[in-house]
This record gives sequence, structure tokens and C-alpha cells, in this order.
Amino acid sequence: MGVMNVIVLGGAGDMGSRAVEDLAATEGVERVTIADRNVAAAERLAASLAAAPAKVVVKAVDATDHSGLVEAMRGHDVAASALGPFFRFERPLVRAAIAAGVDYASICDDWIAAKTVLDELAREARAAGRTVLTGLGASPGLTNVGIRYFADRMEKLRRVEISVHQPLDAGGGEAVLRHMLFIISGSIECWRSGRALRIPACSESREVEFPHFGRQRVWNMGHAEPVTVPRFLPGVEDCTFFMGFGRPSPLLVQPARWGLFRSERVVDWAVRLGAAAESRFGHADPSPAAVRLDLWGVEGGAQVHRMACGVGQMREVTALSLSVGAAMVGRKEILEPEGGVWAPEALLDPRTFLERMRAKGVQAYEDLAMQRPVEPS
Repeated sequence: MGVMNVIVLGGAGDMGSRAVEDLAATEGVERVTIADRNVAAAERLAASLAAAPAKVVVKAVDATDHSGLVEAMRGHDVAASALGPFFRFERPLVRAAIAAGVDYASICDDWIAAKTVLDELAREARAAGRTVLTGLGASPGLTNVGIRYFADRMEKLRRVEISVHQPLDAGGGEAVLRHMLFIISGSIECWRSGRALRIPACSESREVEFPHFGRQRVWNMGHAEPVTVPRFLPGVEDCTFFMGFGRPSPLLVQPARWGLFRSERVVDWAVRLGAAAESRFGHADPSPAAVRLDLWGVEGGAQVHRMACGVGQMREVTALSLSVGAAMVGRKEILEPEGGVWAPEALLDPRTFLERMRAKGVQAYEDLAMQRPVEPS
């Protein structure tokens, strides 16, 4: 196994810092570069990892400076991005990675960002022989790989529902707050009856039973899975994403329905307010979130329904997904050897990915009591 150098964009942030920690301890990683505009935080993180197997260094970056990004990325084997919000940064970061001759993986969770890089940059990445993996966090990311895992066991996958319960005190900082306000606003893309549709965010709701949390209300929101899953798993007729934040959900959902978060000024105000509340009332251990996958299809000639679920801290699961997947990209342990832009369900072998996540303590289950673990085989 050869050695690799990894640059983590947004590496001093909430999720990026955890990815840095894991990559610095990953076999075959020789050097990890923490790329962030917050140099002081990056240097503190690097100092805390002085004894890690990999050398950890710091690089100041400005995500709006294309030439600076290209220079920072150049010489690395793979760039792992936790730099959000992705509706703002994913396209320029992918362009910079291609220009730098570096493979790229990110936790991009915004539907419009995923759609943009898939539609506009796939040909450029392929021509350059570069692999771009977008949407590699908890959701999207682990969810996509789970969908592929069950799809591989079916003759036909017909319908997919992704449901997430994410309490507002689950952590993540300002980028996550901006992402949340973005996905509940305006029109979003979904996949219904075999075609892409635009419908208003939060115009539909349902109650879903989650492990640990019980029955929770969730709303349709804009996420990457309905954009990528039908594209890479042909034949899927329906793919929907629903999410809720627990009891405080109406405090965000109702203003979003009124269109308040379409104003950048209101979003800035809400993010500042949310960040201040998180700083004052948040706790060292953010609340866990829950994810549930429901899949319907044909297996052994019969109509079947499969379910997978899990509970975990958003920072941990998201960052570990990025770390594991970025290392697989760097090692070329991928299903598509040619360059291009891919989602996790197209690029990562689900058995390998799920086994490595389980080795790090991230486990999915096939029952709500979490007694029957998903056993990759």
C-alpha cells in the first residue's frame, strides 16, 4: 500500500477537525494538511496531533481565491472537503481540485451543489483523469452507500425514502445552520414516478418512527440523495428525503414557508442568532441524530421492503465517512477507475466502506430496537 498526502479543506472546523484526526491515524497516510482560514485553530489542532502517525501541517486558504486554492491543493493525492456551505463552495473547490491535478471528496449535502458539479464538471474531471466524489458525509454519504448495499441484493430497486431526525443542538456551527436554512427554503428537487420534479420545500410532512427517538414529524427538504440515487441506480421510480428537528421544527419550518429565508439578510441574522444560542446554551456533547432508510423492490422474485437505521453524533459519523471515503479514493479503491464526478453509491464498494465504518464504531441496524446489525457480506 503506497503512502498518500491528504489536504483537508475546512480542516479546523467542527467536522473537518475530526476528519483530520482520523486521517492522521489512517494507515498509508503520510501527511495531512489542515487548510483553513482560521490559522490559529488549525495550529492548535496540529499541535494536538504532534504524536500522530502522519505528519500534520497547516496551510492558510481562502475559499474565494481560485489560484490560491489550486496552489494549496497541488502536490496532494486527494483533497477532502468539509468546507461549507456547499451551495456556495462546492463548485469552486471541485474546479480548483481538477486544475491542481488532485482527486477530491467532500461532505457536500446541498442538492443544488451536487447537481451543479455532476452536470457541469463531470466531463472536465474525466478529461483530466481526476476522480471527484461529492456527498460523502452521514447523509448524503453513508445513506447512499447503504442504499447501494441493499440495491445490490435486489433484482430491482423501485423506491427509496431517506428520513433524518436531527435535533437543533446536534452541533455543526454556522455552516450547518446556513445549510439547514437553505434546504428548507424555495423549491427543491425530488424524484417521483421516474422523473425529477421541483416542489416547494416543507410542503409535505409525515411521521416516521426512529430508533431511540420514537415517532417524529419530518418534512420534505432539499438534499443530494434524490439528485444522485436515480442517476446512478437506474430504474428507481421514487426517491425522497424528509428531515425534522424535533419539537422546535415549526420555528424554522413556518418562516421557511413564508419565504423569509430567501433573504440573505434574514439568513445572516438567523445564523448569528443560532450561533450565539449554540455558544451559550450548547453543551460539550451535542445531541445524537437518527437516520432511517426504507427501500422497496424485488428480491428473489418477490416484492420486499428493507429498512436500515442508526443513531450517532453528526460530527463523528460525517467526519468518519469523509475520512474513510477519501482514503479509499486516494488508494484507488473505487468502482469507477476513470475520472469523473460521482456520488458514493456509484464509486464506493458498499461492503468495504461499511466494514471500515463499523471498525470505527459506526454501525447500522435492520431493526428499530438496534438489535440486528447490518452485516456486510
